Amino acid sequence: MQVNLTPLDNICGYDVRPGFYDINGATAIPCGVNFTIQSSGATSCELLLFKRGETEPTAEIKIPEHYKIGHVYSIVVFGLDISELEYAYRLDGPCDPSKGLLFSPQNKLLDPYAKAVANQSKWRSPVTGQYKARVVRDDYDWEDLKMPRTPMSDLIIYELHVRGFTQHLSSEVKNPGTFDGIIEKIPYLKELGINAVELMPVFEFDEMLSFRNHNGNELIDYWGYNSVSFFAPNTSYASTMECNGVGNELKRLVHALKENGIEVILDVVFNHTAEGDENGRIFSFKGLDNNIYYLLTPNGRYYNYSGCGNTLNCNHPIVRQMILECLRYWVVNYRIDGFRFDLASILGRNEDGSPMNQPPLLHLLAFDPILSGVKLIAEAWDAGGLYQVGSFPAWNRWAEWNGKYRDDMRSFLKGDGGLGYAAAQRIAGSVDLYNPIKRGNHVSVNFITCHDGFTLYDLYAYNRKHNESNGWNNTDGTDDNRSWNCGAEGDTDDHTVLALRNKLIKNACAVLFCSRGTPMFLAGDEFLNTQFGNNNPYCQDNEISWLDWSMLEKNRDIFDFFKFMIAFRKAHPAIRYVTEPCSLGFPDVSFHGERAWNNNFGHEGRNIGVMFAGEKENGEDDIVYIAVNTYWESVNMELPRLPESLRWIQVADTCAEDSTSRKAVNLSQDGRVKVEARAVVVLTAEMNV
Repeated sequence: MQVNLTPLDNICGYDVRPGFYDINGATAIPCGVNFTIQSSGATSCELLLFKRGETEPTAEIKIPEHYKIGHVYSIVVFGLDISELEYAYRLDGPCDPSKGLLFSPQNKLLDPYAKAVANQSKWRSPVTGQYKARVVRDDYDWEDLKMPRTPMSDLIIYELHVRGFTQHLSSEVKNPGTFDGIIEKIPYLKELGINAVELMPVFEFDEMLSFRNHNGNELIDYWGYNSVSFFAPNTSYASTMECNGVGNELKRLVHALKENGIEVILDVVFNHTAEGDENGRIFSFKGLDNNIYYLLTPNGRYYNYSGCGNTLNCNHPIVRQMILECLRYWVVNYRIDGFRFDLASILGRNEDGSPMNQPPLLHLLAFDPILSGVKLIAEAWDAGGLYQVGSFPAWNRWAEWNGKYRDDMRSFLKGDGGLGYAAAQRIAGSVDLYNPIKRGNHVSVNFITCHDGFTLYDLYAYNRKHNESNGWNNTDGTDDNRSWNCGAEGDTDDHTVLALRNKLIKNACAVLFCSRGTPMFLAGDEFLNTQFGNNNPYCQDNEISWLDWSMLEKNRDIFDFFKFMIAFRKAHPAIRYVTEPCSLGFPDVSFHGERAWNNNFGHEGRNIGVMFAGEKENGEDDIVYIAVNTYWESVNMELPRLPESLRWIQVADTCAEDSTSRKAVNLSQDGRVKVEARAVVVLTAEMNV
């Protein structure tokens, strides 16, 4: 079918005609650009055209009323040089804040479907004037790239911040703090053994939006959980000015990671935007349809279930459609493998803020055909008190950050009593939370640390948070850290304290990678990176947040232990999922105390045994036993008896000087193995030769 691209009118010296109403945003087409935007409440719409870098428009094209169909304005403008073009919109309409209407011809508005934001390219450079958008050429050649499609059960997720990962001088990369910087570290990621990176927000955000100065330190929105544009990558993470090729460096990163078998998961923030509350700026959604895009109280103020000033009205049909189109765009154009949804419980709230039993947005994403092979991971709570770990609406599609795994394991591993059964459940896949019949077998994303909270080193170096440098008198960040400093707060030269910390860190590592579910850990944990006790460094663009790569050589033994445990997990399918039964008739997972097959955990639940049993791909039995003793004295734990053809082999002991040396276990006469104080031992059943 031929498309008629003949100009029909001339406005401001530009030939124009009605556009393609079902293509949102700005799209380059032969001879021109198609611009489409929608607003339910606007009475008129102007397209503002700028020369690149200019603050005043060179043309203000009022879109004719007969170019509007329904609530959609669409226009093709001919003869535009997109390499020099930037654009915005001006909408007029009623202004009544008590009704949530904020239309004003004074506002220059960013296209909510913008594929690139123009004035954001230099990190820590304040935006001058209003945001503008660019037209992007999507001409990246993916060649014959194949998607890894790693099952959730086999995934090992490594959470990182794009800038913080390589910004420190010790990273020794050519382009620190950028997408290209991560590419230079791919050999390291492969050596470690992870097969998925979870990138903290890469949607365009304005790091200078909440700039402040505290005691001479410049504090910014470093993490990026304040989206300016959902469809545009953060241009200041690129090593060069990309102009109309915005996103190509990120695409190169995705391409390179996939070629090395590493999937890419994006941390996405659809719960709020950077426009804030009544005191925030109007630069996009507020000026388009404020009463549609945000949850508003009856008097037009903003519900704040996000803790950031506003809450996106995710289940309104227009917002729901935008989110779907956005995720599809990232999957199709950037080949993204999965999404972690920040404060995902907000995505299940109704327009009055109440939780919904079957939220339309979550249902839509679960069954969308383009997203069918994509991982959907929910942070199943929000800042309004809605906590849905174990009960997030899922349709057997949504996985969850298992916050109860984090909390129970932190408490258990530092020696709190009475948590043996809870810890065993978490290690076994949290089937008490996730009924396999209703939720499937691969729902739990297990983590002990993430960006939000202490690093793994800090978890065992600080009893309390130290967030004074954030400028809020240490009131920000959680007080529920479940940490233990092992006898000294922060840095110390006490070798006894340092040895204990290292042992507890190895304990956490061993347990995490011997737990059923998808393990995730924070970048730098594998070489004891520290945030100096700051458990909320969202505003710290400095050594507090940047990975210090010099710690890798200093703590090589910790790195080697992580590397070993990751490889061990990959070698034993019985840990990762329910396989065919083993020949010994053992159940696929079982709990043990000081006596085998007796889950009456001793010493107030401070020592437990969990055994996984199944079959490897070659048909051999796969039997793994993990003994965890968080008690301050050694215990003797009876191991399940094996036939004479098999014996127990110890593969890891966090108390030993060489934590990963293999050796046959010398059992006592009654079949017990000694587990030292505050230690973890990992064993496998192998042929007795």
